[in-house]
Amino acid sequence: MINRKLPKIWYGGDYNPEQWEADTWAEDDRLFKLAGIDVATINVFSWALNQPSEDEYNLEWLDKTMDRLHANGIGVCLATGTGAHPAWMAKKYPEVLRVDFQGRKRKFGGRHNSCPSSPVYRHYSRLMAGELARRYKDHPALLIWHVSNEYSGYCYCDLCAEGFRRWLRKRYGTLEKLNKAWNTRFWGHTFYDWDEIVPPNALSEEWDGNRTNFQGISLDYRRFQSDALLECYRIEYEEIKKHTPDVPVTTNLMGFYPELNYFEWAKHMDVVSWDNYPALDTPPSLTAMTHDLMRGLKQGQPFMLMEQTPSQQNWQPYNSLKRPGVMRLWSYQAVARGAETVMFFQLRRSVGACEKFHGAVIEHVGHEHTRVFRECAELGRELQLLSDKLLDSRVQAKVAIVYDWENRWAIELSSGPTVALKYVDETHKYYDALYKLGIPVDMIGVETDLSGYDIVIAPVLYMVKTGYAAKLEAFVKAGGTFVTTFFSGIVNENDLVTLGGYPGELRKLLGIWAEEIDALFPGVTNQIVMKKEYGALNGMYECGLLCDLIHSEGAEVLAEYGSDFYKGMPVLTVNRFGQGQAWYVASSPDGRFMTDFLSSLCADKGIKPLVNAPAGVESTLRVKDGRSFLFLLNHNAEESEVDLAGRQGTDLLSGQRVQGSVRLPGRSVMIIEH
Repeated sequence: MINRKLPKIWYGGDYNPEQWEADTWAEDDRLFKLAGIDVATINVFSWALNQPSEDEYNLEWLDKTMDRLHANGIGVCLATGTGAHPAWMAKKYPEVLRVDFQGRKRKFGGRHNSCPSSPVYRHYSRLMAGELARRYKDHPALLIWHVSNEYSGYCYCDLCAEGFRRWLRKRYGTLEKLNKAWNTRFWGHTFYDWDEIVPPNALSEEWDGNRTNFQGISLDYRRFQSDALLECYRIEYEEIKKHTPDVPVTTNLMGFYPELNYFEWAKHMDVVSWDNYPALDTPPSLTAMTHDLMRGLKQGQPFMLMEQTPSQQNWQPYNSLKRPGVMRLWSYQAVARGAETVMFFQLRRSVGACEKFHGAVIEHVGHEHTRVFRECAELGRELQLLSDKLLDSRVQAKVAIVYDWENRWAIELSSGPTVALKYVDETHKYYDALYKLGIPVDMIGVETDLSGYDIVIAPVLYMVKTGYAAKLEAFVKAGGTFVTTFFSGIVNENDLVTLGGYPGELRKLLGIWAEEIDALFPGVTNQIVMKKEYGALNGMYECGLLCDLIHSEGAEVLAEYGSDFYKGMPVLTVNRFGQGQAWYVASSPDGRFMTDFLSSLCADKGIKPLVNAPAGVESTLRVKDGRSFLFLLNHNAEESEVDLAGRQGTDLLSGQRVQGSVRLPGRSVMIIEH
């Protein structure tokens, strides 16, 4: 359990008292009590303050802050502060500065400007983590460690080039194996010495960050950089654990952030935490999918919502206010999908620099008489009333969607067949349909055990890693239903095409052969014409983006293309394999097809919606010790009525008994215990 030292849903966020004078701190204490704040994340960017020179530490201010927060009943999420190195370090040891994609050596500035391969950076970050852990290991305010902050960005310096070569030696062993994996006889790239290998950037193989001459090289560099940054995290993690073995350690992730393989990172995190910053027009289902992914990183364990804004952001092109009720609504959306904290960036607005217009619980006016503060205080009161009731409850799902960062890298590095193919978008299409149907979903990785699921969906499974085809075959053979799509089964984990016909290693399971792949221009569509009814699927639907031209090799053809020279060729097939079924959707369908198709699959498996709700009302379920907690979240501005489908119980937020159907005011929440 995340919250064992403070057994409730933690409420608080990033607090930067070092940016203010002491007379402000007493007012902070007063306002935190009014808002129900009980956890503060501190020391996130204080390395320069904490270590003014190479051999000097200055932590007295942090001692006072820890003591003051504890005296006011506030626990601490203590950051190591290593997300931004001090200026003296960059001056004395310029090797810590990154080289960017264009090959330019950075100067001191910004944040995350530290080379992940730098021995100097690693040395001093380890020392800082150790100094903090020794000093505060017995402090009663300490709840959890927060290493660095939002790890991100790649480096292309000589140290990283050397690190990349070491990483490659470990992965491939010999240049012969590396040359084969990278297909280096193409364009005369055969390597005869490890020192001939250079990072793929604008000076070598890549030209815009996601377009490359050699997919294998660029794919491995992404793996290496993700691993190098993870190693920096692990250095601090291990130093902290020497002194506080029983205090959990985390770092804040960023949802579908493209550069790091979070499934690999999660193996080394005691708790997953992440920062949620949707825009006003972000579909609620996309935010829900991201929460589910964060939960899925550690096989369904609860996670921390480390950051969100109470209202306004500062870094988006258009930084809209959160409308009244939306902050509360989105906070409970996180809790509904597995969060056991509700945290903000930030508790008090900065007075200067780039985040001064980023929202906060305490606005620049400095008092409690604001709409945002009133909403935050009301949410704080509710979370106090909920106490520990929801803690360690779990979301249960019989449907899973596979997401894999390395597959995403390979797809988006691919030279063809279309620049319009976006892995997250195609994944979201399937998730969105299930979300609208009210069907719980787990977002899982390729290493996740499949035995607990009835339906597994792997959109655009372009890369099939070693052993994964056999894992899918075993799942289907045992009675599972598997769904995949166009542009699947194309390459292995080195991005080399699996010869013998698409979809490669999935061909036997799916019972099809894909001969060609047609890329449609924007605005151009084809049709999915049903040959026979399947549940709600009937008639004709639109499709586009890519169209696989497939032949059945035993699979039943349920639908055909409606136009172009491949009119009449299969577009939807199902192959009976053992006790189960393997489906292939050969194009990117419209939303109506998605809803009809997935509702039919779920009906076949006896998977029912949690409730009967109109569009815009989200439902999910957490379960604990035989008790269920049904969350209803109305994302509509207007009132909505929900049929509880036979459920009845008590709304934890109002204390009212409910049954039959309920009316939810616009942007409101109900949590029904039953």
